[in-house]
Amino acid sequence: MKNNMNWNFDNSYSRLSDVFKEHIEPIAVKNPELVLMNKDLVEELNLDFSKIDKNELAALFTGNILPEGSNAIAQAYAGHQFGHFTMLGDGRAVLIGEHLTKNNERYDIQFKGSGKTAFSRNGDGRAALGPMLREYIISEAMYHLNIPSTRSLAVAKTGEEIMRETPLQGAILTRVASSHIRVGTFQYVAARDKKDELEILLNYVIKRHYPKLINSNNKALDLLNVLIDKQIDLVVNWMRVGFIHGVMNTDNMTISGETIDYGPCAFMDTYDPKTVFSSIDKVGRYAYCNQPAITKWNLSRFAECLIPLIDEDEDKAVKSATEIIETFGKKYEEKWLKMMRTKLGLLGEDNKDKFLIVDLLTWMHQNKVDYTNTFCHLMSIKVDQNEKFEDINFQNWKKRWQERLKINKSTKEKNIKLMKSVNPLVIPRNHKVEEALEISERGDFKYVDQLMEVLKKPYSQQKNILEYQIPSNFNKNYQTFCGT
Repeated sequence: MKNNMNWNFDNSYSRLSDVFKEHIEPIAVKNPELVLMNKDLVEELNLDFSKIDKNELAALFTGNILPEGSNAIAQAYAGHQFGHFTMLGDGRAVLIGEHLTKNNERYDIQFKGSGKTAFSRNGDGRAALGPMLREYIISEAMYHLNIPSTRSLAVAKTGEEIMRETPLQGAILTRVASSHIRVGTFQYVAARDKKDELEILLNYVIKRHYPKLINSNNKALDLLNVLIDKQIDLVVNWMRVGFIHGVMNTDNMTISGETIDYGPCAFMDTYDPKTVFSSIDKVGRYAYCNQPAITKWNLSRFAECLIPLIDEDEDKAVKSATEIIETFGKKYEEKWLKMMRTKLGLLGEDNKDKFLIVDLLTWMHQNKVDYTNTFCHLMSIKVDQNEKFEDINFQNWKKRWQERLKINKSTKEKNIKLMKSVNPLVIPRNHKVEEALEISERGDFKYVDQLMEVLKKPYSQQKNILEYQIPSNFNKNYQTFCGT
């Protein structure tokens, strides 16, 4: 390209052997049109698109032209999908390269929906506009909720129809991640049963993501330990805001600890631990309440991959890995309790805290109240006049909570400040997301922009946002889909 736009590629993953990827070019599209660009992220990546016109931008974000220094690849990985092991890979995504910012931060730049690869199996490698917009909205909302996440740089229409149950508008999302290496990447390499390849991947991941482990005596064991903490922190954050990932397969768990793949994801309104929105999750495997257990299950699959690198004696390796995996439960409970204490403005610890927290959640479940707005109510932020908060059981619980707050020896202002740091006033309400998608399908993207402006400041009091805070009956039969 004539103008480099400040791209600064250093493509370390593509320098690994071809075991890990396929070199490929995105397939050109007929009529590219840029519909959304994340200007904040453009700035954070130190990119400059000021000197190129909209047609060139559209061509860039659909892969019709590639920036100088890029090196497009499709990554190989495997995964347990709903518990069943499958060899997978980027079936509709192309990693165009790793961009370095001026602060030397490294980010994968990936096109999602860019056409067939060697890993497409029977798919067409394309994506529809609706699911790409959903990922743009939810991934950016997660970022602003202070939850580790891949991010979305742009959405462009391809000008082509793709066939699903009905013809849909084709689109490509540009996804930004600290990397796209997954538990499934390790599973893919481990399934080949070549220890040297596994070692190459382990060393690459440590150098890229966890350089403090470079001189470790047992890199595999230490990486497992670090990843347990990372994934617990991530899932505790999901639980904090009522986020349900919907498709927690091992190929959707990143080694960096970022949320990835916003397919059938959604946010819980009415508090119900068994909430499932995904159309393909028939048994509730990935329900809200099951997310911690599935995280442990996925980490166990990761540990299995590392066995040859932990110890030459397989029995010793299994014993060491099992001991680390078994720390999950205690670690999760401690971090979850700490998070819930913060949501309730509680400083320090009291041995009755767990009962206080569980009693509130039980009341919320029995009375079918909104998860987010209950914490708003406790912060004296009135979203709606919900008579359920006058319930005698809730009032009695509130007295216990207020007595517990007194133990803090803190001011009410400090308690509320703590609560406001973790309790969002606004989340991507499912009915508002669907509304935005529906209007965008008709060619009007202003509503997405409006929604994104509100979701950028989830912890701030904003004017005229009531419509984004009030839940809807919409969720009763609401289903989300993978968008593949």
